[in-house]
Amino acid sequence: MTQDELRKVVLATLLLIAPEVEVDELRVDKPLRNQVDLDSMDWLNFLLGLHEKLVVDIPEADYAKLVTLNDVLGYLGARVR
Repeated sequence: MTQDELRKVVLATLLLIAPEVEVDELRVDKPLRNQVDLDSMDWLNFLLGLHEKLVVDIPEADYAKLVTLNDVLGYLGARVR
């Protein structure tokens, strides 16, 4: 999967949780949860959605590593087959 394809899947999953998000305005280097105002349950649903769509395990111990959009893309990019 290319980085562009991965980005599209990540953003589509985010829009399922927060349809009001303007994805073109997201900063890749700023905390994603703050930019889109996701509470902890929304964030968990986002990560579970990524797990389901990409068939990638995201252990709870790794949640703290996923802060920015770049973090999410890098993490998933290293694990997607």
